[in-house]
Amino acid sequence: RRKRKMGKQKKTRKFASVKRVITSSQKKKADANETEKYRKRKEEKEKEKMLGKVHHHEQVSSAMFFSYNTQLGPPYHIILDTNFINFAIQNKLDVIQASMDCLFAKCIPCITDCVMAELEKLGRKYRLALKIAKDPRFERLPCLHKGTYADDCIVNRIKEHKCYIVATCDRDLKRRIRKVAGVPIMYVSQRKFAIERLPDTQ
Repeated sequence: RRKRKMGKQKKTRKFASVKRVITSSQKKKADANETEKYRKRKEEKEKEKMLGKVHHHEQVSSAMFFSYNTQLGPPYHIILDTNFINFAIQNKLDVIQASMDCLFAKCIPCITDCVMAELEKLGRKYRLALKIAKDPRFERLPCLHKGTYADDCIVNRIKEHKCYIVATCDRDLKRRIRKVAGVPIMYVSQRKFAIERLPDTQ
C-alpha cells in the first residue's frame, strides 16, 4: 500500500513541477506573441479597409458643384435610346420639336453607333425608327468599344462626359443613370416629352 501511495505522490509532483515551469517562463513569451499577431491582423484589416475605400470612390467631374452641372446648357445635347425613338413614333411626336417644347431651348439629338446598330438588327418593324435616326439634323456619336450593347455604351459615355441629357423610357437604364450625378433623364409622358431631373440654374 505504501509503495502505491509513494508512486502516486511522485507522479503528481512531477506533473506539478512541469506545470510550474510552463506557467512561469513561457507565459510571457506566449502573451507577447499573441499581442504581436493581434497587432499585425489589426494593421492588415485597416489596410484592406483603406484599399477598399479607394477603389470604390469614383472621380467626380470638375464641372460638378453640389447638384449643379455647369457643362449642361443650351443647345442641349440629348442622347436618344432605341426605345425612346419608338415611343416618340407611337405618340406621334417630332423628336426635335418636342424636345424644344420641353426644354424651351435649342436641342441637338445624338445617336450613338450602338443605338444605330440595335435599330438595324431589329429589322423591318423598326424601319421608321431607323429612318428618323438617320436624320441629318441628328448628331452621330462614334463608338470605339467592342460590342453593340447600347445601355452600357450610354452609361459609360455620360460618366466620361457630363454634357448630355439621356432620353430613354427603359426602367433599368433610368435606374443606372440616376446613380450618375448631374445627368438629367428625358422620357415620354402624356403624349409629350418630360424631364426627370434638371439641375437648378440659380
